Amino acid sequence: MDPFDAGAGGLLKQPKSVWATAGASVVAFMGIGLVDPILPSIAQGLHATASQVSLLFTSYFLITAVAMLVTGFVSSRIGGKKTLLLGLAFVVVFAGLAGTSGSVGELVGFRAGWGLGNALFVSTALAVIVGAAAGGSAAAILLYESALGLGMACGPLLGALLGDASWRYPFFGTAFLMAVGFLCITVFLKEQPKPARKTSLLDPVKALGHGGLASAAASAFFYNYTFFTVLAFTPFVLNMSPYRSGAVFFAWGVLLAVFSVIVAPRLQKRFGSLKVLGGSLVLLAADVLVLGYGSHTTAVVCTILSGAFIGVNNTVYTELALGVSDAPRPVASAGYNFVRWFAAAAAPYFAPKIEEWTDLHIPFVVAAVTALVGAGVVVVRRKALTHEAEELEPKHATEDSVAVFAN
Repeated sequence: MDPFDAGAGGLLKQPKSVWATAGASVVAFMGIGLVDPILPSIAQGLHATASQVSLLFTSYFLITAVAMLVTGFVSSRIGGKKTLLLGLAFVVVFAGLAGTSGSVGELVGFRAGWGLGNALFVSTALAVIVGAAAGGSAAAILLYESALGLGMACGPLLGALLGDASWRYPFFGTAFLMAVGFLCITVFLKEQPKPARKTSLLDPVKALGHGGLASAAASAFFYNYTFFTVLAFTPFVLNMSPYRSGAVFFAWGVLLAVFSVIVAPRLQKRFGSLKVLGGSLVLLAADVLVLGYGSHTTAVVCTILSGAFIGVNNTVYTELALGVSDAPRPVASAGYNFVRWFAAAAAPYFAPKIEEWTDLHIPFVVAAVTALVGAGVVVVRRKALTHEAEELEPKHATEDSVAVFAN
């Protein structure tokens, strides 16, 4: 069935509850890159250094990593709708408070609360959309993928448009949009059935005892360090106005979405998952190295181009993480993300610190090395990952890639 078919169960004929959850998902994913174009403005407005402002990402993703152990525990006990609303409430409160911050310390703390809310919401949204969708999961998954890509692309754009007037406005704007999402889900979404088995806090950690899953998580950890060096440190290197920086990261997000959803599956089908992942990681390493040593125009081009490699990597990693383990997919996803999000917390903090200790180029050298280490783990542990790479059913690929990114 064509998921775009306007007939019953098609993408355009989904219940209001599905559209409400998908719309809120767009805003949730926008929150990841929202602060990118306004990082220099925040630093100037709060008289903070680049390393201090980078803690906006560190606190956000550190809480997100730890929350991976909590989201399944919560949703399996109170249900999907209540978990979504709890997450949205956290985002509304802490995003609004972030806009009132009088110091970078306050802003970092409020951003951490925002991260907890986002983790609760995003980790539950896919399951809720699939459960509420009409006509099976294909159209629902496509809708969720579209929300993910649109959010990643439009976050920097919204941050630029609102942030050009004041760095505080993007936070207030996010709080308002998520409040609208809260009301829509309250009105349109019925409570979803609870899982038959409750998830414990330690289930995701136990799942990492599987060699294949641990290998995928370890490789993704190093890759994520590279990913978030680009996302969190490059805005300071580009040193552009919010509008121009927002345009750069909008183009970056568009490439990320297109290569994740459309290009990566085709490359995998032709060359195999491990070859695609290894090659993409090597190309990403070369890209960030040129970014660090090239001219300003070269840095802009390489920043945008990195979105293509990141999109491919995200898709392949998520399939590896879920396909290689015999643990339930939500549990394997949580364990995998528990590991990889720690790198997302580390990179924004260490990249500007490394610049302070050395020079502007070395953070990108480190990022290139971590991408190569990630590729090295894939090569060394290829036997543990080969079973998934060869036998993963194509029909599961899209669902798994969205599930892991969401969780």
